[in-house]
Amino acid sequence: MSDLAILGRILPATPPAAMERVRALEAQVRELPQVQIPTDHVIHAGLYARTICIPAGVILTGAEIACATLLVFDGHAAVTIGDTTQELAGRHVLPASAGRKQAFLALADTHLTMLFATDATDVATAEAQFTSEPDALMSRAPDAINTITITGD
Repeated sequence: MSDLAILGRILPATPPAAMERVRALEAQVRELPQVQIPTDHVIHAGLYARTICIPAGVILTGAEIACATLLVFDGHAAVTIGDTTQELAGRHVLPASAGRKQAFLALADTHLTMLFATDATDVATAEAQFTSEPDALMSRAPDAINTITITGD
């Protein structure tokens, strides 16, 4: 039997001081003109997947994530990871820990898909499972553009 190895990157929980820096950036970004970012939601086979595209040049701060997820990253961006900022380019499938809040500066159009196991049968329930701040999600804004697929499988 072979030993298990962790290869590549992992998105750890955000340390408290880094969390405060992301929240401070979030407050500054709120003062800038806002870009509408459509959200594609899929609930299927006990999974919730949420996909967005951050246009090049846009800064986005995410909600605090309360559960472990997978994050599929496809693009080029500066990303807060733990207490550092790193540049990611290309396609990455990243195990991501609970307790993280991240900021992204898209250097090119960047697609993000977050997935996690759920028993939710609607988007609002799934959103409430992955964050304690669901009302701050762009998908909850009055002018939000959401595409929803719920299969029942």
